[in-house]
Amino acid sequence: MYLSELKLWNFRKYGSIDSFDLNKPNLIVPFNKGLNVLIGENDSGKTAIIDAIKLVLKTHAYEWIKVEESDFYKKSDKLRIELEFKDIKPNEAKNFIEWLGWEGIGEEAKPILRLNYQVEIKQDKIQVTDVKAGMDETGYPLNAEAREYLKTTYLKALRDADNDLTAKKNSRLSQILKEHEFFKKKSKKEEHQFELEFKKLNIKIEEWFKTDGNEKLKKVIDDFLVSFTDKNKTSNISLGESDIKSILEKVSVGILNQQNLGLGTMNRLYMAAELLHLKKENWNGLKLCMIEELEAHLHPQAQMKIIEALQKETEVQFILSTHSPNLASKVKLHNLILCNNNFALPLGEVPNEENERTNRDKYTKLDKYDYKFLERFLDVTKANLFFAKGVILVEGWSEEIILPIIAKRIGYDLTQKEISIVNVGSTAYLKFARIFLRQNTLEKLNIPVAIITDLDNRPEAKDNSFCSIKKEEKEKKLKELEISFKETKVLLSYTSDWTLEWCLYKSEILSKLFKESVSKIHSGTEEFKGEKFEEAKFVSKLRKDKSHSPIDKVEVASLLAEKIENDLSITKEKLEKDEKLGYIVKAIKHVCNEN
Repeated sequence: MYLSELKLWNFRKYGSIDSFDLNKPNLIVPFNKGLNVLIGENDSGKTAIIDAIKLVLKTHAYEWIKVEESDFYKKSDKLRIELEFKDIKPNEAKNFIEWLGWEGIGEEAKPILRLNYQVEIKQDKIQVTDVKAGMDETGYPLNAEAREYLKTTYLKALRDADNDLTAKKNSRLSQILKEHEFFKKKSKKEEHQFELEFKKLNIKIEEWFKTDGNEKLKKVIDDFLVSFTDKNKTSNISLGESDIKSILEKVSVGILNQQNLGLGTMNRLYMAAELLHLKKENWNGLKLCMIEELEAHLHPQAQMKIIEALQKETEVQFILSTHSPNLASKVKLHNLILCNNNFALPLGEVPNEENERTNRDKYTKLDKYDYKFLERFLDVTKANLFFAKGVILVEGWSEEIILPIIAKRIGYDLTQKEISIVNVGSTAYLKFARIFLRQNTLEKLNIPVAIITDLDNRPEAKDNSFCSIKKEEKEKKLKELEISFKETKVLLSYTSDWTLEWCLYKSEILSKLFKESVSKIHSGTEEFKGEKFEEAKFVSKLRKDKSHSPIDKVEVASLLAEKIENDLSITKEKLEKDEKLGYIVKAIKHVCNEN
């Protein structure tokens, strides 16, 4: 069985000032059977999703979890959490017989379990209620035994792995081990083999302190004890109580032949210990592990190693939250859930299973070919787009270098505004843009995306003139694409003629600096020896004609960026009036929400 869906009403940021309507949940999150990774900027609702699941299912850890006033959306007095479980096997279904429903008809019908937890505030007090289950909106209370089968394993953010794995009273490690079937007794009266072995060791310790030579230490204690109390009292030096709980509280875990382990290693050891819950033999309950900020205390390579291992797990469902582009780039796209604008939007393909009650509107407009492409090219530098407040998609290094400088000159610091420039390295920008396009246009991501592309109307080789017919054809295609982005937060912005370099060359404000940069970088070539800048030779280099080596666009852009940064005469007013640079200014303002 696995958690297939979460629904929330008026829970934390997911709520509405409208009347409480069970037919209109404020958030619906579909989950995969295996790995699910919640991504998005800070305060986007990732922790709220995990906490809602914890409130209903509870965890294997001995922690007090309850609804607080701060869990209610704004001034609402009622909240509700619903969880749905599917793919319930017969040996699991037997634990929930009286609460199960059925999905489908006849032999195709499959068991389904729905839990609901509704809490209200009355007379300024939170009314304690039970978790209920059933196919109607009310359901029936789950008993304690059934709830035990639904407990989840949870690893909090900023976990103190060293402290949790150290031997002490009520240590987290002792709780983990005590829950394992290995330490379960057949009856309370019967002693476990582990207890019997410990008693034997305890007897040896007690006898050791009574042997010749060693008894002197005990005698000193006994002499003082008699003087402090009475002559009938004597000390007993041992390893302590021999019941399972007491024994396990004396246990710690480390790594063989290694001492003073760092936070990263301890964190990985802690995760391995916690996952012991999910590998119990003959376990007929839920196997769900939730981890907040998997990347805590882990370097990028360690993060990738762990997420790769988790993706291979087939028996356990994982729900993780992360702020790490390293993890986001390693996780398959269909395992990601993007939290933004009070939505939690899966980036996977629309499910097409039989009897699947699928809301197609919850998914992206990516197609299967997009997934193959993006999983190959969505590396760490591009995966930061999942955590940005705005995204600019560019086709090459030149744009990536020049844009931040122009943005600063017109009054926008892209770093301060948390805007990501993603260099797709080709004209495949549409594949990246479709990550942000939903089947349901009303469910908009609050992430403005600007695509900066070239019209690429190459001049004729014979005289370097531009063909107006070809220009119209290219503009028509781009305008059709623009129309498809209507009612979305995606903007398509393109050059007036050819490429960025051509626009810089023809720019009123940057042309001089651009020519200087080209001449400086290519001062050793025949075309640009001396001070004269000849357009024909420049165009030939841009065209990459056989007789001319191409322009080093990256080096030129780097030098030009430096010149722009140092030239205070380049003002916001001048850049905004420059027709050739208008498409860049337009894109920058869009992602900064200034259009």
